[in-house]
Amino acid sequence: MVVLSISIILFNFIAWKINRFPMLRVVHIWTFTIAFQMLFDIIIEFKYQAYWYFDKGIDLFGFLGHTLLIPPVNIMLLNWFPFHTSLIKKSMFIIAWTFAIMIYEILASLPEPWGFFHYGWWKLWYEIIALPILLFILLSL
Repeated sequence: MVVLSISIILFNFIAWKINRFPMLRVVHIWTFTIAFQMLFDIIIEFKYQAYWYFDKGIDLFGFLGHTLLIPPVNIMLLNWFPFHTSLIKKSMFIIAWTFAIMIYEILASLPEPWGFFHYGWWKLWYEIIALPILLFILLSL
């Protein structure tokens, strides 16, 4: 819970501080992020129980992660993404963000009261495959 609380405050502060997008685009990113994250988690978290936030099943605190944690991270990513650079720089950016997110997941999976993320059968190395795909979907907005 500690990591989640600090992350929500810090990521929202950074996202709103560096934001270059008009408010309508921010709303679009925020809405897409919540909808896509919910769709992904309904399948992976609830149906297959690969991972979960706090407790298995629907949880109010898990909802905070979907609505207040992940959207500002996506706003930061889209603000900082080097759209008009070489493919190598874009690839390096995706790789760096993939590993940064993996490090965050390690912190989030610390025992309570620090962490809030729990693994079922999902392994951290699956992120190496899943995260770039999810980031490409986000970047195609």
